[in-house]
Amino acid sequence: MKCRHCGGTAFWPFLDLGTAPPSNSYLAEEALAGPELWYPLVIRTCQACLLTQTEDFASRETFFSESYAYFSSFSSSWLNHAERYVADMRARFGLDASSKVVEVAANDGYLLQYVKAAGIPCLGVEPTASTARAARDKGIPIVEDFFGTQLASKLVAEGHAADLTAANNVLAHVPDINDFVSGFAILLKPEGVATFEFPHLINMVRESQFDTAYHEHYSYLSLTAVDRIFRANGLTVFDVETTPWHGGSLRVFACRTSAQTRPMQASVGRMLAMEQEAGIGEQSFHAGFQESAARVRDAFLTYLIDCRRQGLKVAAYGAAAKGNTLLNFAGIKRDLIAFVVDKNPAKQGFFLPGSRIPIVDETRLRADKPDRVVILPWNIQTEIIHQLSYISDWGGKFVTAVPTLKEQAAPGKA
Repeated sequence: MKCRHCGGTAFWPFLDLGTAPPSNSYLAEEALAGPELWYPLVIRTCQACLLTQTEDFASRETFFSESYAYFSSFSSSWLNHAERYVADMRARFGLDASSKVVEVAANDGYLLQYVKAAGIPCLGVEPTASTARAARDKGIPIVEDFFGTQLASKLVAEGHAADLTAANNVLAHVPDINDFVSGFAILLKPEGVATFEFPHLINMVRESQFDTAYHEHYSYLSLTAVDRIFRANGLTVFDVETTPWHGGSLRVFACRTSAQTRPMQASVGRMLAMEQEAGIGEQSFHAGFQESAARVRDAFLTYLIDCRRQGLKVAAYGAAAKGNTLLNFAGIKRDLIAFVVDKNPAKQGFFLPGSRIPIVDETRLRADKPDRVVILPWNIQTEIIHQLSYISDWGGKFVTAVPTLKEQAAPGKA
């Protein structure tokens, strides 16, 4: 194994989840009679550049296929976040009808719809056909391809040099992180700004968020590692903010190093210092994460077994990738969780990879009235609890497993 950024070969162990199927590879009913492909899910930290990363066992096309089923627009809170982002970027950088915004990993147009509504020319880059189609249905122009230096050069030649690029929750998803980052240095205008949002490695460790590990996430990012990667590939980080999304994320602002048109903000130094104080450069910071994951797994599995012994009916909500990591690491099947509800019609009627738990729509929840509803995408639990507050009508309770097991009554019940 070589580091995907610096080529180093010395690593610290970080997390070993055994083997798992790709977390977004949902199964059709006819596929249940056949085998699934399971790949090792092992994560290590490069001692040289401190990039935490998976060991590769399959190509990116395996994970980001034409039938990719993750659609951003099914979370109302995430849509609100995107709308606020567009308003903030317009105000801060003076974006108007003469500007150009390009989003890499545009998904189903969840963000660019607000750019378009503001009268700002925009373009999305999205390699998965299913989500690209949904974005086009919103009237958003989409280039259906993986992003890197080759595509960036092509876009600039076609007149798409950007005043602002957005890349939300995609930096972790790229196997060739150097080529990906270099592409932004090409795509930006000299005075342009690139923003990236990604879950913060510090929070992942502190909050035992091992379920955010899956094959589609090639990297697990700190500002320390990102700053080094950006500097090596033509970008300079000039500002950083924290956001609550996905268990605690960073929003990084970068500009072209060759132009250096943006003053360095004190936030960058503060964040780098905080990471150093947390021990990001020490083996001890990374060493205890395996034990944290095992504690969460064991508590969750014990809880579900106890529910079965008590005759309690358990369902889950949210056919999320992080949920599949948790279920497969714990070895949970349909005897412990009967079904999972999801708002996304593209997932309904399919089965979770590995556990093979059926994915159904919300009418099943009302019909079966489970005693416990496990919220798998815990990062949007507030939204889900509000949406499903009616389970209080039959005394149902919500359960989350990460960072620690928590059972809570639905609103309206003590």
